[in-house]
Amino acid sequence: MATCCGDGRRRDPRKEREVSEKPPVVKARVSQGTEAGAPWHLELGRVLNTLLVVATSTALLAPSTLPAGEGHPTAFSVRRGTNISHWLSQSKRRGEERRQWFGVEDVKRLAALGFDHVRIPVDEEQLWDEQGRPDAEAFALLDGALDACRQSGLRAIVDLHIVRSHHFNEKVRPLWTEPAAQERFLACWRDLSSRLRARSVSDVAYEPMNEPVADDPELWNRLVERVIHQVREAEPTRVIVLGSNRWQSVDTFADLRVPSGDPNILPSFHFYTPMALTHHGASWTKVGEYKGPVRYPGRTVDEKDLADLAPDLVRALRGDTRPFDKDEMERRLAGPLALAKKTGLRLYCGEWGCLPSVPRSDRLRWYADLRAVLEGHDIGWATWDYKGGFGIVDNDGHEDRGLIDTLLK
Repeated sequence: MATCCGDGRRRDPRKEREVSEKPPVVKARVSQGTEAGAPWHLELGRVLNTLLVVATSTALLAPSTLPAGEGHPTAFSVRRGTNISHWLSQSKRRGEERRQWFGVEDVKRLAALGFDHVRIPVDEEQLWDEQGRPDAEAFALLDGALDACRQSGLRAIVDLHIVRSHHFNEKVRPLWTEPAAQERFLACWRDLSSRLRARSVSDVAYEPMNEPVADDPELWNRLVERVIHQVREAEPTRVIVLGSNRWQSVDTFADLRVPSGDPNILPSFHFYTPMALTHHGASWTKVGEYKGPVRYPGRTVDEKDLADLAPDLVRALRGDTRPFDKDEMERRLAGPLALAKKTGLRLYCGEWGCLPSVPRSDRLRWYADLRAVLEGHDIGWATWDYKGGFGIVDNDGHEDRGLIDTLLK
């Protein structure tokens, strides 16, 4: 798996030896009396050796002066995870209903199943009101989840999923055109960083935005650079998950500008191809309007099944009439893999999943093939999602054992 770094071993900072910010004062004492008849150059050598030891000790104990982000990667290792969707994001649940949706027992269950991390989407409108004032209960829930993850040995990625000025499925996105919206976005991350920075960099990572959709990729590159710079001022080694433009597509990685010399960046993509299969019947997508047969592997939609469909739906489905299989999955990852080779960074697939509205054997085959491709390239992943339409458990908490086994066995 996708370790952004390190050997993957967990560290407990409470058990690590603390090093003070200022090195201890080490006083060298030279004997006033020397051995009778000792040559002067031997005595001088002892003095110089003592001073060298002092200088070396001070250098080793002094705080690092490396520029932010340089040095060794943080031991934040993620391999197999899932998204905690529709809890602090994309949900109208509040009060007791929100508290019951996800909690300590869910974390324990995920750890027991064999997952090693969770991705936690959070929305601006859940964490802050329109004046930017924090919602105490929402932050308490987030803190409780992160505490539970630490206690159960799970790592966590805090993903700012939706902000008021940007929703990946909306046509109007003021974030790219209004300076005030960008300042508000940066303020969200100032607050999140100030609240979370005490947590171990081995336990928690940040994802500045889910599925940015900018008409010009430079708009995203420039904005996320500001976020990274802001975070790095106080957290030089926090892992930052950096997604590509336009829904974190594998096809836009050539446009993604990754900070140089920063080993604590985890480039991320999402994978839902072919959409006619993974989003079959989904009400929020154009391809979801298609109710005909689909299959995997092979041609997801047969040409003959396009007959009598509306022209705009045919256009949406046209790309899924070509053969699609495990080899095609491999080819689709060319962009991310090229960036990984160029930068030396590992990759992360932060979302992937298929609705259960398709033939079950085809669905599980798609999961098995994509898992094999990802893990074959040492790419960590998080399915969409834990409890929801794509879930490994249903809304009542019943596990899909066939899917769980496909993912973890």
